[in-house]
Amino acid sequence: MTADCPKVSIVTPTYNRARFIREAVESVLAQTMPNWELLIVDDGSTDDTREVLASYLADERIQYIYQPNQGQSVARNAALAKARGEFVGFLDSDDLWRAQKLERQLSIFEAQPDVHIVHGDESIIDEHGLEISQENMRRYSGNIAAQLLADNSVSITTALVKRECFDEMGLFQASHGVADDYDLWLRFSVRYRFYYESGIVASYRVMADQISSDKRRRFAANEAIIDSFLEQFGYALTAQEKRWGLAHFYCRKARYFASVGERRYAAESVFKAFRKAPLDIVVWRAIYRALVSPQ
Repeated sequence: MTADCPKVSIVTPTYNRARFIREAVESVLAQTMPNWELLIVDDGSTDDTREVLASYLADERIQYIYQPNQGQSVARNAALAKARGEFVGFLDSDDLWRAQKLERQLSIFEAQPDVHIVHGDESIIDEHGLEISQENMRRYSGNIAAQLLADNSVSITTALVKRECFDEMGLFQASHGVADDYDLWLRFSVRYRFYYESGIVASYRVMADQISSDKRRRFAANEAIIDSFLEQFGYALTAQEKRWGLAHFYCRKARYFASVGERRYAAESVFKAFRKAPLDIVVWRAIYRALVSPQ
């Protein structure tokens, strides 16, 4: 990178989030590491997003890019095509970063040059910005392909990624319509080392109209992504890792369907889990939850 390039390129896709995008931008401006560029791709908003952002564009580090509505993946890729930073971070327009997020994560890269993706924890906030929870799922470091098969444990809002990963392994895939980050992390897990540092570095906003709130659609997309990943990159995992990861994925799916009273779908999923790992205690717990335990 040349001396005048930013250290970090921040990618922010947005669509009709004028109510929240100011807070997102302010959380970038508050970063204790100021050597960044913010690439905001407006994916065809019909609200006053452009007007809300106008006052921020005097800052040369902030770019506003408008495109006709094509979806989040296309918007992220448009930003990546213009990104100049050595590292890339992702901040959706209704989420927030903690002030030391970039400084904290860049120090990890300096200390561990073999790491390519750093990620952490997030708090959950509602549409008014009130914190709902600080509870986080289990996350992992190292070569985490098997763990990613079980669940997407890398929050894109917290991740900081070396730019070379995209150059070598490609950009976001838009074909699934949802969970595009899951596909990305699975592909990256074939080649790169992840590092998880515990601690909250971002806030993820939960609202009813988010694509990610549709769990049925998300499970279907995840399964299609897993199938595609294994077809292309299955060689990167051992047979045992595949069985373990898939069994835990189907257990998770079974528990969800059981929780909403759809026992038939739960039974189908838990049977798939049993076929992959019949001796795994997690599978037997899922069997009890899906088929025995009263809801």
